[in-house]
Amino acid sequence: MKRLIVIAVAVVVILGSVLWFANNSQGGQTGNHDKLQVVATNSIIGNMVEEIAGDKVALHTIVPRGTDPHEYEPRPQDVSAAQEADVLFHNGLNLETGGSGWFKKMYQNAGKKTNQQVFAVSKGVVAKHLTDKGKENELDPHAWLDMKNGIKYVKNIEKVLSAKDPDNANTYKKRTAAYVNKLSSLDKSAKTKFNNIPENKKLLVTSEGAFKYFSAAYGITPAFIWEINTESQGTPEQMKLVLEKIRATNVPSLFVESSVSPKAMEKVSKETGLPIYSKIYTDSLAKKGQAADTYYGMMKWNLDKIAEGLSK
Repeated sequence: MKRLIVIAVAVVVILGSVLWFANNSQGGQTGNHDKLQVVATNSIIGNMVEEIAGDKVALHTIVPRGTDPHEYEPRPQDVSAAQEADVLFHNGLNLETGGSGWFKKMYQNAGKKTNQQVFAVSKGVVAKHLTDKGKENELDPHAWLDMKNGIKYVKNIEKVLSAKDPDNANTYKKRTAAYVNKLSSLDKSAKTKFNNIPENKKLLVTSEGAFKYFSAAYGITPAFIWEINTESQGTPEQMKLVLEKIRATNVPSLFVESSVSPKAMEKVSKETGLPIYSKIYTDSLAKKGQAADTYYGMMKWNLDKIAEGLSK
């Protein structure tokens, strides 16, 4: 009898462990399945959902902070979250669906469809294109770095959430209005800062060419070593071109993105004698607890640091 009791207890423990593992491996939390299940491809979009929805949805963000969303290998919990999702938000503009097309493969395998469960938050954005020879027809995905576009992202997210979850639509609308006001205020104050920078200093030098939207919004000229994220550290030709652009101006500072190796920009710094003023953020928010750990915080950091660096 004692042996049977021990076996029964062991079976209960094992079953409980299996159920716990299954629930957590799917990115689920007990009590959350009565909420709208939302998946965001990256931390920037995920934070926008948090600002709009608060605790009204169950959110899973796929690409971890600090990881490149251009090329990504989904984890088992990402696949499970996609299968359970009511809504999947992605950037669009060929960010997650270019290259290996990891996101498209994932949502199609999960049986989700565009404009039914899958939505591009960049809808309505006037897209810019790459400038490298042979790539002129490819889209530049970094639209969120212009805050006017970021506000479009936010409004697109709100519309989808309100349609999918009408019981909480008033909450989404109120939170969105407050968030948009906050973003608009930052955008307006930043434009004043950049207007005060001398024209011959308005060159934004970065490793990757991710700042075309940003530069157009704030009246500066982008210069970069390579155009889109790559394992390359800059070819001799790329280095020559960026050095020529720098020497044709009085730009006082250089910048390096948080998601790339600083080695190439350190070479540029050595060649020109210009300091790397600050790291800045493009494809990912900073880790939780840091100044740039929200979309608003990321943009404020970038705007402040770039304006300070170019004003030297």
